[in-house]
Amino acid sequence: MTLTNLFQIDGKPMYAPDAGLEPSYSDLDSSDSGRDEAGYMHREVVREKVATWPIAYSSLTDAEYAYTIGLFSGKSTFAFTHPKAGSSSETVTTTCYCSKFGISWYSARQGLWKNLKFNIIEC
Repeated sequence: MTLTNLFQIDGKPMYAPDAGLEPSYSDLDSSDSGRDEAGYMHREVVREKVATWPIAYSSLTDAEYAYTIGLFSGKSTFAFTHPKAGSSSETVTTTCYCSKFGISWYSARQGLWKNLKFNIIEC
């Protein structure tokens, strides 16, 4: 795998994610949002377009796995550098956290891991 500066955690490059990276953007509503007795929705949006970056790697060695997890291990938040929306060469940096981590141990003898997946979510 190849390290890339297009994706960084606290200034350290990440391995290039597998193809098919699909960031999503969600609005955050206040706790006062909700439906009234007549069923009408009343929204109080506190933030718009909060990004979620689903990162996935199909196969990693022990060293690649340890490096990747070590980038955000023990950190409640971190600086995440990623491509700017609509650009494949410009980057932006936002404060984020990691959520929904999962991996399969494929071969202990060969030191191979499969299907590492986690979400990086904008704070």
